[in-house]
Amino acid sequence: MSTALAVLTVAASNLWVRQESTGHVYSLADVPSAPVALVLGAQVDAPGVPSAFLAARLDIARQLYEAGKVKAILVSGDHAEWNYDEPGAMQVWLVARGVPADRIVMDHAGFDTYDSCARANKIFGVRQAIVVSQSFHVPRAVALCRALGIEATGVGDDTARLYKPLWARGQTREWAAAVKAAWDLGIRRDPIFLGPHEIGVETAVANG
Repeated sequence: MSTALAVLTVAASNLWVRQESTGHVYSLADVPSAPVALVLGAQVDAPGVPSAFLAARLDIARQLYEAGKVKAILVSGDHAEWNYDEPGAMQVWLVARGVPADRIVMDHAGFDTYDSCARANKIFGVRQAIVVSQSFHVPRAVALCRALGIEATGVGDDTARLYKPLWARGQTREWAAAVKAAWDLGIRRDPIFLGPHEIGVETAVANG
């Protein structure tokens, strides 16, 4: 790929993210209510402790639940190896801070943002959600979820900005991640794991 084509591809992909997410990203106080908060996974440190970035996402979800803006929380992350469990750590963190366990649903095959959005829709039947991540990531997540059939809004965390090198790395990574997102959508890639419909989200929303 020539340099000019590469630059054009990156620019077009990031323009798509911006166009699809504009008007759908809110502050915690202003985001409209939705049945479900979709919290996207991130690094879990030993022994099963969410990283600062992930804990910040989870705290937003906790606040959304306590404010009555969501009835259920879908935590989606990587559990490809038995000794590394993002969704399990996310559930433990939320329960320890007062979110009832029966309002939390775990997706153990959310290996990337595309898979998390696709599985939320195809496996868990999510049609409307508030997507939660860091503010540099939320536009891409919202754009993907909306393209995959979810009426998604987003709330982004900014508290993790104090980890300046990690934040800068995340911001830089988004340029390339937008290209991957556009490619995945273009080929309509299936998530790594599919399966039968799961009623966990519907049950949690009904209980809420």
